[in-house]
Amino acid sequence: MEDKGDAPVPSLQQARAQASAITSGKSVPEAEAAPTSQLRTLFDRPRLSPGQRRIAQYLIEHITEAAFLSITDLAERVGVSQPSVTRFAAAVGFSGYPALREKLQSIALGTLAGGPAAAEENRGNELQAAVDAEIENLENLRRDFADPDQVIHIGRELSASTPLTVLGVRISVSLAEYFAYAARRVHPDVRLVTLGGSVAYDALLQSREAGGTWVLAFSMPRHAQETLTAVRVARSAGLKVALITDLALGPVADEADVVFATGTGSRLVFDSYAAPGVMAAALLQAMTDADPERTQARLEEYEQISEQHQFFLRD
Repeated sequence: MEDKGDAPVPSLQQARAQASAITSGKSVPEAEAAPTSQLRTLFDRPRLSPGQRRIAQYLIEHITEAAFLSITDLAERVGVSQPSVTRFAAAVGFSGYPALREKLQSIALGTLAGGPAAAEENRGNELQAAVDAEIENLENLRRDFADPDQVIHIGRELSASTPLTVLGVRISVSLAEYFAYAARRVHPDVRLVTLGGSVAYDALLQSREAGGTWVLAFSMPRHAQETLTAVRVARSAGLKVALITDLALGPVADEADVVFATGTGSRLVFDSYAAPGVMAAALLQAMTDADPERTQARLEEYEQISEQHQFFLRD
């Protein structure tokens, strides 16, 4: 065995950064995209009207039922006219509603064939149902991660942006704070914005003037008007925006350069964010992979400081 001498023992964070590096390519090439991901790709058209986005969102949220509705029933459920449904089908590339419904049914039948879990969905109590919903969100995210190239690319972009601005207001503050806290361990200048209005305006302009190129924004339901305004300010200032949200379609997503859409848990009074939290952690991992030397140096320095000042209890 090679003598390592006095080589320092890597911390848990350092070991995880090295061991869990993301690799490019589809590790599970046969995996089919999640139904929600298939629909978001199908409906990812920049010029959908607000009414058409409502139809798209209804289909995403109720695919197993909506795929078998008549055009009359679907229009009534969404609260639009039958011609609006027909125009929506054309806008997303189909000859009419029957062709769109055939595609939706193939996606829905794939969902229903997923196994006996669907039959058990309504069994158990409300808390168990909430956990089941989050498990489904995580399973969908896992399928999305079959091809991690976009995560890797945006991780590199965020790592190279100095300063890097992280934006989250109202209910999204907690996710933004988590990301910013961790990102500061591996990035030299992370600026957290948790207030909207003129405060966000000043922070975003200063970030751009200081040389920043990217903003990572979080937008969880209910989606705040301040978030939309701040994203527009960022874009007008010349910053690019990566967005973690629950909707691939909508006003905030329309303004972003890159959207990472993940499901949120909505079975309880307040939403839960298992999948968005994992999405944030994946981008953090991609940032550490983007500049491993800087990551290693910063983590080592932080470990020394934390040991010197006894930041943490000894487990």
